[in-house]
Amino acid sequence: MTIASQNPPLPAPAAAAGPAVADVTALLPSREALLGQLAAQLPEAAERPASLIALGLLRRDDGWPAPQSTLAQVTTLLARSVRGDDWLAFSGPAEFGIVLAGPPSAAHAAASRLVVAVADQGIPGLWAAAGIAPVDPALSAGEVFRRATLSLTAARRVGAGTVIRYREPA
Repeated sequence: MTIASQNPPLPAPAAAAGPAVADVTALLPSREALLGQLAAQLPEAAERPASLIALGLLRRDDGWPAPQSTLAQVTTLLARSVRGDDWLAFSGPAEFGIVLAGPPSAAHAAASRLVVAVADQGIPGLWAAAGIAPVDPALSAGEVFRRATLSLTAARRVGAGTVIRYREPA
């Protein structure tokens, strides 16, 4: 599974692995790397469709920031859930970006499964929402990211378990 350009192996969950890998999110590419990955895929998007999923965590207690143990557990879940040709990054505080090969309908199905899987982790008060934007060769990587983030913001406002796909206003 490609997680980062250097393709590092994922360690065991932080609780079992000890302090050396307590911050599993540090193994994920950054927002800048995500934008680079999107830019690399833009020219091919007409022949090989892809979508960006912006998955954000929600906490019932509105505590900030999310505890590192929570981020580590969700990171491990997401890394184990994406396919080998997908690309996972840590895109912001309690937010993940997943470049998913395939059309937006496949991204919607995957995002729906992921938000349920986050809720099923058994972490009290933790939920997720997701926004989806198609990777369109007519757009910049920054615009694809903006659209996914805008959709994530709308999904978070609707509530836990919501997945919203970006659509141009009619």
